[in-house]
Amino acid sequence: MLNQKETESKIAESLLEIGAVALRPHQPFTWTSGIKSPIYCDNRLTMSFPEVRDLIAEAFASLIREQYPDTEVIAGTATAGIPHAAFVSQKMGLPMAYIRDKAKGHGKENQIEGLIKPGQKVIVIEDLISTGGSSIKAAQAVEAAGAKPQAVLAIFSYQLDKAVNAFKDAGIEIQSLSNYSALIEVAVKKGTIQEQDLELLKSWREDPSSFGN
Repeated sequence: MLNQKETESKIAESLLEIGAVALRPHQPFTWTSGIKSPIYCDNRLTMSFPEVRDLIAEAFASLIREQYPDTEVIAGTATAGIPHAAFVSQKMGLPMAYIRDKAKGHGKENQIEGLIKPGQKVIVIEDLISTGGSSIKAAQAVEAAGAKPQAVLAIFSYQLDKAVNAFKDAGIEIQSLSNYSALIEVAVKKGTIQEQDLELLKSWREDPSSFGN
């Protein structure tokens, strides 16, 4: 069984190998918000790689068994968290639900699909934490349903201070299986990036707004 550090590295390496994450310190990507970023992450690609998705599902399941053993429901965020919530809930034999970004405008106008009962302890599964806004809203939807969001668990986190502070202010626990620091460490070892680019990459995490400007 892998420890936390080994899990972070293994998942980071897997995401790099399948192209779910890409690093371009000198040709930054542009986010929708306009922020320049040296990293692009698309964890939806993991669905197409059975070994990688099972590695992720087992890591989630192990974390839940160890730290949240009284979990009663696994809830995925729409849309990218849904398949991983399904894999984890199947592995653990637990009920699953998913959470829309907002309530439907027709029918029963549900924001949560599947069954979450008042008082139940829920783990929210997310694919990626950037600024944290959408993940916090998902956890708050669980609270609005009268249930208890024990934590938001993500495959990967950019480790931005904005997200850390937002979760703290909302009183919601957050953990990720891997993260930006683990990724750039693995990328240097694999030769994906050069060691002299490390400071540049670290500076982005500390102040994303100034990168590439």
